[in-house]
Amino acid sequence: MSFLTSSVWSPIPGGITAPDGFLAAGIAAGLKPSGKKDLALLYAPNGACCSGTFTQSITRASCVDLCIDRLKESEGKIRAVVINSGQANACTGKRGKIDSEIITHELAQRLGLSNEEVLICSTGVIGEPIPVERVNSHLDHLIQSLDKEAYLDAANAILTTDLQVKQIAYQAVVGGRRISIGGMAKGSGMIHPSMATMLSYITCDVGIDYILWSDMIKRVAESSFNAITVDGDTSTNDTFLAFSSGAKLDPRYLSILEEGLHLTAQYLAKSIARDGEGANCLLEIKVEGAKTNLDAHLVARTIASSSLVKTAVHGSDPNWGRIIAALGRAGTSFNFNDVKLWIGPYEIFSNGVPLDFDRQIVSNFMKARLKGKYLIDDLISIKLVIGIGNGSATAWGCDLSDQYVRINADYTT
Repeated sequence: MSFLTSSVWSPIPGGITAPDGFLAAGIAAGLKPSGKKDLALLYAPNGACCSGTFTQSITRASCVDLCIDRLKESEGKIRAVVINSGQANACTGKRGKIDSEIITHELAQRLGLSNEEVLICSTGVIGEPIPVERVNSHLDHLIQSLDKEAYLDAANAILTTDLQVKQIAYQAVVGGRRISIGGMAKGSGMIHPSMATMLSYITCDVGIDYILWSDMIKRVAESSFNAITVDGDTSTNDTFLAFSSGAKLDPRYLSILEEGLHLTAQYLAKSIARDGEGANCLLEIKVEGAKTNLDAHLVARTIASSSLVKTAVHGSDPNWGRIIAALGRAGTSFNFNDVKLWIGPYEIFSNGVPLDFDRQIVSNFMKARLKGKYLIDDLISIKLVIGIGNGSATAWGCDLSDQYVRINADYTT
């Protein structure tokens, strides 16, 4: 399922606090040497329901285990999430769990909540513990900073190597009722399907039962955060949390709500791929004609994560052989004699053989989209039709440049 455009949902000013009742805060607590904002808080209305998806890594951080356990035990009855950037608090032994519990306990006390109603997310250097006393000494300031207009402060406070803040809000009138969806995310490196080094949060002012909401959020994650890649690496702290709160929606309109959730999550996911470390463009892989949607996802993600494809894109090289080679190792069945391939508007491969195309024209098309980030024309689209069924999917990535090596070679030094 892929929702890229909508005639119902429209972007509106605001971010994570656009839906009714949600508040946010973001402050500088001295967790990062840069002095920038590094501690955020998301506060949900009473009765809110929360669900999430998380990293599949076995070496996950203690905060991930805490979130999973509390969501299960409370059946989604979560009111607050505190987020620190600078320290991943992963691979820190028993201390990681203890520190997460201490911080959430202190925050719960101040907010008048039970410990089980408070979650914590961490991002930063693996192996670095949270400076607990410093965080706790800033909790009063953090709570006092809660405001509906503080969505940008919160979105900035969760960033690490990101170059751009990632936030969005949409609104629609559904069944005569105005509903809003807001979101924020962080992520730039160690990004790959099955979750990645990313944190993402979505809110909406519609009440939904926990089980139904959880199923919906899993589908949303699959078409967004599990459909992006920057470098083929996943990490230890990846978390996607989504809150619903408010009056329930007539069941016949739930598909429209889910469309808005997909739209929001895909916007954030593409923002992460577009902001990939050292990246110069957003790479979109569309696959059609697969046996199943799952097969199409596998092909799209394999191509989007291919280092050879990504470096060819960086060099504006229409090297179709690398794309076809990635297709061949994706592990799905297809009819090679029916395969067709486009780069942008240019068909360069059809019915199993290359076409006679002007390489320079296609190269210039690609080069024009490497002029810089955050431009309307920074998208390079690759489309594959593999002619065996009706399955389709889209994945997003970016080019791979020497800047990625430089950024990560010096990450902890």
